[in-house]
Amino acid sequence: MSQSLRRTVLTLALVAGVVPALQGCFPLVATGVGTGALMVSDRRSSGAYVEDEAIEWKAAAQIKEKLGDHVHVNITSYNRNVLLTGEAPDAGMRDQLPRLISVVPNVRGVTNDVQVAGHSSLTSRSNDALITSKVKARMIDSASVQANQIKVVTEGSAVYLMGLVTQQEADAATQVARTTDGVKKVIRVFEYISDAEARRLDLLRNN
Repeated sequence: MSQSLRRTVLTLALVAGVVPALQGCFPLVATGVGTGALMVSDRRSSGAYVEDEAIEWKAAAQIKEKLGDHVHVNITSYNRNVLLTGEAPDAGMRDQLPRLISVVPNVRGVTNDVQVAGHSSLTSRSNDALITSKVKARMIDSASVQANQIKVVTEGSAVYLMGLVTQQEADAATQVARTTDGVKKVIRVFEYISDAEARRLDLLRNN
């Protein structure tokens, strides 16, 4: 992939990542922004990419059906591993969430970081979207981070990092996120792979 095309793809990813944060939890396909291009730059297989979007939709529907508007939950699936962030009014509802997600087809695992609190404000969500955009922009400009391999989610100024990455890539991405203005803490939700596996996957995606 040429440098100019890679930057275009990453810019599309940046825009696509900010829109859902402002509107609620919707997978990238809902934005209609460069889905095919994003798949090309991703280490996930095309099947896993499509399944992740289906998982997000089905999980959101499951939570809506069982808990309605009592909870505010953002659902992010990456390589079939699901991250839950947001707020629930009590520990009982929060603890129900992994069980609700576990019945969704193709889910491999669930990280539940929903907080017991009232729903976040629009101001807070807008600030989180801004932080996400700043982290992604800094990753694009960083020589040590392959920004197209990192999924960034921000909730309450805490940044969650997801992706199929090596230990070195994880450390580099964490350093960029940690030193970005407004970030309170960084939580790694990576799936770690070897250097050899990273090279193999990158070769597959670039051919």
